[in-house]
Amino acid sequence: MALTQQFARVAPEHLDRLRDGAEEWDPGAENLLDTGWAVWGLILLCRASGADPGTVALLERAVSGDPDGDIGFLDHDGVYDGFTDPPRQLTPTAVADVARGLDALDPGALLADLPDSPDAASAVCGFGPGAVGDVRAHLLEHLAAMREFYRAAALQGQSVVTWVD
Repeated sequence: MALTQQFARVAPEHLDRLRDGAEEWDPGAENLLDTGWAVWGLILLCRASGADPGTVALLERAVSGDPDGDIGFLDHDGVYDGFTDPPRQLTPTAVADVARGLDALDPGALLADLPDSPDAASAVCGFGPGAVGDVRAHLLEHLAAMREFYRAAALQGQSVVTWVD
């Protein structure tokens, strides 16, 4: 089974009830996002192309969450399988910051140095030769999905929980 980047939009009050053991983890399918390996590939491309370190940091924060926050109660099989780092959270304030940053990105500029060759593009993104077909379309699709996900979470005052599954 491949590892994929997972996101959940969750109301802070729901996290409080989970922390207290008063509810089960169920953010609802409409509040979940799986970006596969795409955002990691975009981060690798940005590093390889010498993109602004702030852009790389923004993308890393979007997929990794913030190191602080008390969400150890989510460290169980229903959310996280223990294979990688435990889930991390972005508070509603952090979500709004990330959403603004993602909205400010210029996807064309981010992908300007992506090789035209599908195999070369796949390799620079760490996907391996021919792993995802049209690499540019794959990256754009998942970046757009992550931007919309964070934008909606910010508008609703939600936290975002990130993990690898």
